[in-house]
Amino acid sequence: MAPLVTGLIHYPVKSCAGVALDRARVAPTGIEHDRRFLIVSAADGTFLSQRTNPAMALIRPAVLDGGARLSLALPGGDELVVDVDPDGPPRTVTVHSWEGTAIDQGDGAASRLSEALGEEVRLCCAPESMDRSRAGRFASTTHFADAYPILLASQASLDTLTARLGERGGDGVPMNRFRPNIVVGGWDEPHTEDRVDRLGVAGVELGFEEECTRCTIPLVDQETGRKDGPEPIRTLADYRRGPEGGVTFAANYAVLTPGTVAVGDTVTVHSWLDHPEPSPS
Repeated sequence: MAPLVTGLIHYPVKSCAGVALDRARVAPTGIEHDRRFLIVSAADGTFLSQRTNPAMALIRPAVLDGGARLSLALPGGDELVVDVDPDGPPRTVTVHSWEGTAIDQGDGAASRLSEALGEEVRLCCAPESMDRSRAGRFASTTHFADAYPILLASQASLDTLTARLGERGGDGVPMNRFRPNIVVGGWDEPHTEDRVDRLGVAGVELGFEEECTRCTIPLVDQETGRKDGPEPIRTLADYRRGPEGGVTFAANYAVLTPGTVAVGDTVTVHSWLDHPEPSPS
């Protein structure tokens, strides 16, 4: 079977629940609306994530009216609908080592989200003029993703992890623990995504940047919003140690040619990296 796109997911609000898509426009910043919104500490503008507040997994966003409005399904069944204000007050925010300007979305959204998350927060949006460019193997830009526009994972990688968890008497974990944007099925070898140089999907071209070093978010059950460790990180640590000691799963890619991708599209590898041997499985 030819490799195919089996999953497309975007995350309109960084570190909140993902939204599965059948078809998506891929811009230079990644899948349209991906990580366009950011929840930050009201005190200092530092981004919030499931690393410190796993309950963020229970906030389920939906982009409405082409991005003019944002719906947030909150824990407990409440809904918050935000009329996106592109001209709101600027706020200095930080995402890891990056510092820049985002657009605050008002006191109403801040109050509701603060109550839901149990700490004082603000909801911010990426400004139209945002330029978060970086130079890696390829030039890329993002909104509020950690580093790169696209995170790509293969089903074969997850299947190998599931088998190893089973050998320890444990259960597998769903792909949503790893929060990819694109899932590829049909590659025979696990971690093929680490060996690709460039790949194409329906006219979109992506270029490999680096393997994704995982933090603690894969320990969070995305359905309950609670940490459920030590798996899968413990098992990954047995066979997926990166050169600097971190645990890796999935790979980051830059968008070289934008376009539209759909579930079921064929994935074609245009070129491979210079280490032809597959990662340990």
